[in-house]
Amino acid sequence: MMNVKKTRRDLHGVLLLDKPQGMTSNDALQKVKWLFNAKKAGHTGALDPLATGMLPICFGEATKFSQYLLDSDKRYQVIAKLGERTDTSDADGQIISTKTVTITEPDIQQALTHFRGDILQVPTMFSALKYQGKPLYEYARQGMVIEREARPITVYENQFLGFDASNNQLSLEIHCSKGTYIRTIIDDLGELLGCGAHVIYLRRLQVANYPIAKMLTLDALQAMPERDHVLMPVDSPLQAYSMITLTQAQGSAILLGRIIELDSYTPTKTLVRLYQGEQFIGLGSQLDNKLSPKRLIATAT
Repeated sequence: MMNVKKTRRDLHGVLLLDKPQGMTSNDALQKVKWLFNAKKAGHTGALDPLATGMLPICFGEATKFSQYLLDSDKRYQVIAKLGERTDTSDADGQIISTKTVTITEPDIQQALTHFRGDILQVPTMFSALKYQGKPLYEYARQGMVIEREARPITVYENQFLGFDASNNQLSLEIHCSKGTYIRTIIDDLGELLGCGAHVIYLRRLQVANYPIAKMLTLDALQAMPERDHVLMPVDSPLQAYSMITLTQAQGSAILLGRIIELDSYTPTKTLVRLYQGEQFIGLGSQLDNKLSPKRLIATAT
């Protein structure tokens, strides 16, 4: 008997997955794609296997706007173990140094001031950043160290939640810009404190302005007889941008790739969400009264 290949569905929207611990982001993506029987899907910024929490997964037309979630701010809860440094800066790595912890809460509070605002961060070797076409973690696994340039990041909030001196565990909540490595913040903090530190728990609480309450676990998804209703709209990755509602004629021109002139406008240069009536049609680029298409969705959706 021949195996009949399952036909994948055209599905459009964004799922806020609560990624489980111990699973790679790609494995989580493939599991979700299978559950929804979706033709096209992609995640928006990997979480380490150790980490849990919000992993937006874009389906279909929403994948065109996944970059705007990659570029968005993130919020994390992290627990660090002080007194031990690992080669990966988290509990999945090998301990490379152990020191006695003699610091106090005021010491930690003072050190945290160095990890707020605009700072420069040298990315960890155990990251997916590319060097000569290969991710850094591949070199790290071979024992190689590649010179990395410090990159500007912004830590909007680095909130002290507590320090348990009985087991040397420090809890923080961090709101940061794109490209921030929480493991590196913890490793750098441990070095500044002089005792070393690594991440033992990491949970992403929020991506952009997506509501925490909308996150769903794999178990919850598997238990649902029908799942499409849990998807966020295709335009949800772009909620940080203002919107312009176009007439039928204007929308038709934009969908043909034309630049149009706006009757009323505020002098500006910006990206805007575009709607033809109530129908979202894509992302546009506005320069004063000129509006041009940047990324459009297929009108059939």
